[in-house]
Amino acid sequence: MMMNRRTLTRIAGAAALAAAVATPSFAADLAPEAMVQKVSGETLAAIKADKALQGGDINKIISLVDSKVMPHVDFARMTASAVGPAWRSATPAQKGQLQQEFKRLLVRTYAGAFNAVGDRQVKVLPMRAGTAGANDVVVRSQLVGSGDPISLDYRLTRTPGKGLGWKAYNLSIGGVWMIDSYKQQFAQEVNTKGIDGLIATLAAKNKSNAAGR
Repeated sequence: MMMNRRTLTRIAGAAALAAAVATPSFAADLAPEAMVQKVSGETLAAIKADKALQGGDINKIISLVDSKVMPHVDFARMTASAVGPAWRSATPAQKGQLQQEFKRLLVRTYAGAFNAVGDRQVKVLPMRAGTAGANDVVVRSQLVGSGDPISLDYRLTRTPGKGLGWKAYNLSIGGVWMIDSYKQQFAQEVNTKGIDGLIATLAAKNKSNAAGR
């Protein structure tokens, strides 16, 4: 079955979004590329085996994200980067709301691609020279199978003794870093409507997306 570039990119995003499925929290720290290979392989296997995930069951996907993905993602850092300088002046309650609505936005954006994973696999590429011992690294990978390969890269920060020793705080799909793609949108909302306005806009978009399913 032939698929266009946009569909393949959404598939890559779905795989990335769920990139920590079935990883035990007590596992020993791994090298960053080994961690991405392990959790990516387990993620795709889980999606292929679960018809509800493939069907885009939002409640099940959110439950999966909360229990399996969030322990391996620095989502506060991810959201703060997307929101920009205004994050520092947000109240704890506002920060919590922003993280909740941003997570729902990402889940709904990529949920529809879960049913098109097919025979695709994640191929982790060799680390670039000079990254040994670094606390922040980029792990490069490709989603390969039917259609053209899609680049899928992760920015990771070292977290010794926690999870697998690394947490993701940004990802690139097809050469576009996810957080960068939201920064301008969020900045415009904050500049015109403030933090509460951004929260309201995200909530309204999520409500609209839910109604459209």
